[in-house]
Amino acid sequence: MDRNQKVSICIVGAGSRGRSYSNYSTDFPDEVHVVGVAEPRDFYRNDLVEKYAIPPENVFNSWQELAAHDGRVADAVIIATPDQKHTAAALALIDKGYHVLLEKPMAPTREECERIVAAARAKKILFGVCHVMRYTQYTQKLKQLLDDGLIGEIVSIQHLEPVGFSHQAHSYVRGQWSNEKESSCMLLAKSCHDMDWLRYIVGSKIAKVSSFGHLRHFTAANKPQGASERCVDCPVEPDCPYSAIKIYLDLVKKGHTGWPVDIITPDTTVAGVQAAIKTGPYGRCVYACNNDVVDHQVVGMEFENGASGAFTMTAFCEGSGRKTRIFGTKGELYGDGKIIDHYDFLGKKHALIDASKVGGSIVSGHGGGDYGLMKKFIEAVATNDQSAILSGPVESLETHTSVFAAEEARKTGRVVAL
Repeated sequence: MDRNQKVSICIVGAGSRGRSYSNYSTDFPDEVHVVGVAEPRDFYRNDLVEKYAIPPENVFNSWQELAAHDGRVADAVIIATPDQKHTAAALALIDKGYHVLLEKPMAPTREECERIVAAARAKKILFGVCHVMRYTQYTQKLKQLLDDGLIGEIVSIQHLEPVGFSHQAHSYVRGQWSNEKESSCMLLAKSCHDMDWLRYIVGSKIAKVSSFGHLRHFTAANKPQGASERCVDCPVEPDCPYSAIKIYLDLVKKGHTGWPVDIITPDTTVAGVQAAIKTGPYGRCVYACNNDVVDHQVVGMEFENGASGAFTMTAFCEGSGRKTRIFGTKGELYGDGKIIDHYDFLGKKHALIDASKVGGSIVSGHGGGDYGLMKKFIEAVATNDQSAILSGPVESLETHTSVFAAEEARKTGRVVAL
């Protein structure tokens, strides 16, 4: 394609993530336009059709319909279906010759990830995984400082993902990532971002991993005495921090209708949210769900360059941006997704860097990562240059493999070499 030619995309899965990526075309219409959608749910499919004036011939009820269509309707597809449907959709659309941007995780198993990557490389299409954390202004500034040797050689790194009590209850107890057989393990669903980011920041492959964690709190054994099956008629609801009424209804009453409210129902009025809590899965007691994924986990790692790392993911916190400490031979860095605090050993002094303002203001989700990812993917398609994508097939497979190894380590109590 010509660099100046507008890239066309088809959204496969028009839920929260698919719509987030499609928003890039609204803000940057000269670079990309949404020309197709494949989505089984009428409301979400029709919402994109109306928003982008998608012609009827490019509207599909499923990825299967899109794959069966004669020829391609766009240059590229963004696959944001549920995790368990990634493999079949990706393989079919790669085979059709579409360039593919695939939501993380690539697939629930290592074997499926390997099949997807092998297909993308064999077909020679442009392929990226939505590891949006690589694309933030903060990450790029942090990476630049480290590569420039600001703190010497990296010796060790500590990284915290404070998932947050309400996010855990929403997504990983009541929500679609709560059960490993129905989605994937939590480390893959929530934190393949982080394992990928750590590898990128350190600049070395992960060689060995150990891991500990389990489902500690959100079980039937911890259900308060007298608690009901649903929050709407529960006598102990006023004293429960995980109450669906507090998480969803209180938000919408304050005028907040975005995530997580718009996940539980397309009708984000007070009445609509009340109905969803009364009858839907997001109104269940957190101690009476079919969840089995962990609610806390730590991963220890050794990198090929000799650096060590520790990653902690926990539900039991307020919930905020990731926090990282990086220890080098000449200094130390602390970052929270916006501010980088550099301590220099020689000068014995601190310097603060506001990375959120490097190169302009943040304009999208995940600290600007959503749009950063889209910009690079669109650039890759426009120039036919895979190197523009920071999270390509080979390294994404490598970092997914580290997640599968960490889960093996957690379940077996062993140190696992990759």
